[in-house]
Amino acid sequence: MSRTAHITFFGDAEHVFDLAKPEIIRALETAVGSGIGALCARVMETRQFSHADLEHTLRLGLVGGGMDTKAAALLVGHYLPLLPLVEAQLVAVGVLAALWFGAPEPVAQPDPDAAAVLSNLGGVA
Repeated sequence: MSRTAHITFFGDAEHVFDLAKPEIIRALETAVGSGIGALCARVMETRQFSHADLEHTLRLGLVGGGMDTKAAALLVGHYLPLLPLVEAQLVAVGVLAALWFGAPEPVAQPDPDAAAVLSNLGGVA
């Protein structure tokens, strides 16, 4: 998975959003009418964004994450209008922050088999 992929719940399930591919960034810049830096500033810092900024960020993030373009448009078109604006903004901030700063490294989950072995040896699991 890309170092800029952001996985979060949106609409009906957890989805992968990723804006890193140059063609996705160019499509996003065209759709919102500004460069990626200006978009990030509007959404993440100044809150001077438009609804279209959120819509295109989420839609193209889903496409970059591997979702079919039609499915991404349908998902965003259905669920975005149902969300309070702050919730939609928080998802978009996560997507853009992953592009800008990189996604956090996944936290390793404990191996249940290792815990059982430790328990059997008298260690703390």
